Amino acid sequence: QVQLVESGGGLVQAGGSLRLSCAPSGSIFEINTMGWFRQTPGQQRTLVATITSGGTIYYADSVKGRFTISKDDAKNTLYLQMNSLKPEDTAVYYCNLHVDYPYVEVWGQGTLVTVSS
Repeated sequence: QVQLVESGGGLVQAGGSLRLSCAPSGSIFEINTMGWFRQTPGQQRTLVATITSGGTIYYADSVKGRFTISKDDAKNTLYLQMNSLKPEDTAVYYCNLHVDYPYVEVWGQGTLVTVSS
């Protein structure tokens, strides 16, 4: 069973930067999509950014130009570089692994990002 271990959350002032990391423990399928989602209390979890094993990247409109998703295949690690952070970026950020076939859906434990004004 693959587990996703996240790190890098914390408290930062508006305009600052943070980098989140996500490392799968165990082997993962070569053809997959990994991504970052976020959730605030009482709200649904929403997509932030995704990257496929082929390198196709998607960003939510709210983070375009500020966040960058990337992965280091040698280190088997997913990153989310967050720049120009805003108070509305405050949320718990979750790493996700998705494989279409065989179906696999794994979530990390979440890491809290707090942006103060």
